Amino acid sequence: MADEARPTNPSTSGAPTGAHTTNHQAPDRPAANRPAANRPAANRPAANLPPRKARSTGLAVAAAGIVVFNVSPFLNWVGFDDETDFRTGYETDSLVPFIAYLGLGLLLAMAYARGRAHRGQHRGLTLVSMAVGLAATIQAVAFALNPMGGLERGDDLSAQIGVFVAILGGAIWALGSGLLAKEIEGDDHDRTDDDARAAENH
Repeated sequence: MADEARPTNPSTSGAPTGAHTTNHQAPDRPAANRPAANRPAANRPAANLPPRKARSTGLAVAAAGIVVFNVSPFLNWVGFDDETDFRTGYETDSLVPFIAYLGLGLLLAMAYARGRAHRGQHRGLTLVSMAVGLAATIQAVAFALNPMGGLERGDDLSAQIGVFVAILGGAIWALGSGLLAKEIEGDDHDRTDDDARAAENH
């Protein structure tokens, strides 16, 4: 009985240690490509990271342009060729102060969105502001090239300083709105925020 074959212990067999096992571990991926929860602590975003918001630079520039445009109705817009009689923007065309007041309304709306929106802006509202700013600029440029109101006042009209102030204000207004529209908005993908949510869930 002593000569009976005994079970062979794989761990004590002649095969090299570890020869019967296979390492199926996947190669390490770069830390930047790993899910947030699997990254090293040094590379993992903070779970309480605040959402990234649109910078206020564009809003400030748009506000400056709207203020400049609102000054223009108080200035002379047209004058007669004899340079003895002038009319302000209010007296020239009711559309001039309407555009100015519309700009103020859009500015208040964008400022409200700045405080209430998750990302600091609603891009649809910002694009409307840019469109109105562009329209105001084109209107003022057209007025400078050929002053409107000749049917009521005669054809001998010349553009005055208020028109050029309106052109400047409208251009700055549209530029500022465009700068704000380029900033992040609620529908935009933000990898940082997604990673933070993944870290919270794990």
